[in-house]
Amino acid sequence: MSREINQIGKEVIGLQIKALKKLRNSIDQSFDLAVKAIHRCKSKVIICGVGKSGIIASKISATLSSVGTPSFSVSASDCSHGDLGRITNKDILILISYSGNTLELTNIIKYAKSNRILLIGMVSNKDSSLYKSSNIKILIPEVVESGDGIVPTSSTTAQLAIGDALSVALMKKKNFGKLDFKKFHPSGNLGNKLKTAKDLMLIKNKIPFVNENEIMKKALKILNVKKLGFLVVTNNHGQISGIFTDGDLKRLMQKKRKIENYKIKSFMIKNPYIVEENMLATDILFMMNKKKITNVCVFKKSNKRKVTGVLHIHNLLDNLK
Repeated sequence: MSREINQIGKEVIGLQIKALKKLRNSIDQSFDLAVKAIHRCKSKVIICGVGKSGIIASKISATLSSVGTPSFSVSASDCSHGDLGRITNKDILILISYSGNTLELTNIIKYAKSNRILLIGMVSNKDSSLYKSSNIKILIPEVVESGDGIVPTSSTTAQLAIGDALSVALMKKKNFGKLDFKKFHPSGNLGNKLKTAKDLMLIKNKIPFVNENEIMKKALKILNVKKLGFLVVTNNHGQISGIFTDGDLKRLMQKKRKIENYKIKSFMIKNPYIVEENMLATDILFMMNKKKITNVCVFKKSNKRKVTGVLHIHNLLDNLK
């Protein structure tokens, strides 16, 4: 029995894979037109469907919103009871329907026509009212459904895929990157992955600054007090000259050198690895592991010589769990 059940699962997935292959091969100029139209839209993208297509509409809308295209979904049945007022002629309306002749969509299509609202139809039937009424027609190939051909499975997978394709294409067209994505995903696992140096760095009096002309005796006291394992060495203009680490101190001690009265600039590391405030924390951690360093200075893009913060590897590890 288990083998039969597993086979059913494989058949369902197999049908959906075939549907996606058909969909990929069907992408044409209408997809390009839809992306360009949505990109030009100065208002919102409203998405609507009936039944399972309505659920897909909600997911596509959520994805668009999360990648920089303001969107919301509406219920087809609620549209006939006042929700059409939420849609203006500055918006773009996307209607999703496998048959394209769903009764609940009739009033919405009429409203879009009478108010000159740009209508994008995602539909599988060329003879349907939705296909004929749409300004941009995204034809989703007819597919074989699972469950004796009556359960919306392959068709809804295809609808979802075309929605994801539109969303990602719009991301690329808008140059919507990781930092933009972070604005809409400040929390959770995604938020952690998108944290930047600026989010985690130690600032102001927590930065272990020391002037390059300071003698080592006093510099080592600062190193001990700040407890970060390194010092940020600056010139008289507050610009970074180098760094000095506890590792450097150990190497000097092994050589049994008397360093107390020397200036720290005699021993500092010049041109240390530094990072920009908007660099992703995950990328910084990768580079720190690669370079085998435990601390890094952070700067603003506008002034590479001015340190605005510091990061310790433990701080990164604690915040990126």
